[in-house]
Amino acid sequence: MPGYTLNSAVDELLKKEFDLLRKNGQTHELMEQYGIDAIPYQDDRMDTWRANFTGISVDHEPTKFHVFGAVDDVWINPAGEFYIVDYKSTSTQKEISLEDQYKQGYKRQMDFYQWLFRQNGFKVSNRGFFVFANADKNLPAFDGKLNFKMTIVEHTGDDSWVEDTILKAHECLNSETIPNSNPDCEFCNYRHASHKFD
Repeated sequence: MPGYTLNSAVDELLKKEFDLLRKNGQTHELMEQYGIDAIPYQDDRMDTWRANFTGISVDHEPTKFHVFGAVDDVWINPAGEFYIVDYKSTSTQKEISLEDQYKQGYKRQMDFYQWLFRQNGFKVSNRGFFVFANADKNLPAFDGKLNFKMTIVEHTGDDSWVEDTILKAHECLNSETIPNSNPDCEFCNYRHASHKFD
């Protein structure tokens, strides 16, 4: 599918903004506003961890899967614990939260990132943070720019489901039986609908 180029631009600029603070071991004013006692984590591997198709990875021994994910940021608190951070762009007049149906995937994404870092031996807090950039649509004119309101939403991660899910995926891929489609899966529904015209 086509890339979300505006969202990617916001992600890239946020990474640059936090990288400036990372070099100097400084916190961000937004983190201070939300009472988050942490600084962006400085590590030569950050660019790899944030790169698509490399990210932070682990070779899952029971399945021989090479599992990876590209994280947006990592913050570290005074206790040496990692906070996994994900940037999100949106434009809504509703209160920013993680309770919408489609945002449940955001939570699973965060859980998975926490699991990956733990598998690599890092001390990871269950606390994770989503940094939302919410574009304001109520201005009188565009004038060649977007104004964003920045919000941080905390998520308490639970990666207890990850291991079992990887094992089930392995079992499914090695099964002779095609699994039933999920009625909530938009891709499955598309395939069913398009098959009518074959």
